[in-house]
Amino acid sequence: MSRPVALVTGARRGIGAAIALELAKTHDLALTDYVLDEASDAVERACEALGARTVFTEHDSAEVSAHPLLISDIFARFGHLDVLVNSAGIGAPVRGDLLDLVPENFDRVMNVNLRGAAFLCIAAANAMLAHKTGSCIILITSVSASHASPERADYCISKAGLSMFGQNLALRLAPENIAVFELRPGIIKTEMTAGVSAKYDAAIAGGLVPMQRWGTPKDIAKSVAALASGAFHFATGSIIQTDGGLSIAKL
Repeated sequence: MSRPVALVTGARRGIGAAIALELAKTHDLALTDYVLDEASDAVERACEALGARTVFTEHDSAEVSAHPLLISDIFARFGHLDVLVNSAGIGAPVRGDLLDLVPENFDRVMNVNLRGAAFLCIAAANAMLAHKTGSCIILITSVSASHASPERADYCISKAGLSMFGQNLALRLAPENIAVFELRPGIIKTEMTAGVSAKYDAAIAGGLVPMQRWGTPKDIAKSVAALASGAFHFATGSIIQTDGGLSIAKL
């Protein structure tokens, strides 16, 4: 029997790579990142070793005009697309005073994290409906979708916007039996957080995260795999806080 097919964006490293490796146990994979290099080659080989037919494509999520070709190539190669995991994203190019935020940095973050992700979902959903395939779409946002950080407001705004897009998409696709989920990682140890690791080490030691540890990419990947399995299909529109309890309101 053929495996279901998952498209994972931003799969070259960090959370995206962990998701690819976890899904490789059960899915064939179309993986993307904005550049292909030794890291992407290693992920591709590791996924294939787990039994997944895998293709890794160079693709910039901000290039909306390239989305239809990416999707059509997946259907041409695999014949169907069952799961989309939008993991690609960038952090704030500059952390600093909100009042010093410049338009070009704001636009870059929005183009990748919000505009690019939204229109890739639209391209994938339209193709899923046209081919009568598709099971779920999973958006990787952030605890920053609900927790403000004025020194990187552009990032927070992009994730909050993507969250609202996900709610609208869930309503639109529910009658088509395609579920939409949002995962909100908290403080995850990746290359993106390496530059502020000392800050978060201190915050975690001070009680910010009730589980008293950093999250790992595998923590997120396991949650994605559970959602992609179809076990939570009727929970479409759910927002899953994958943050070790960080977002729980407390006194």
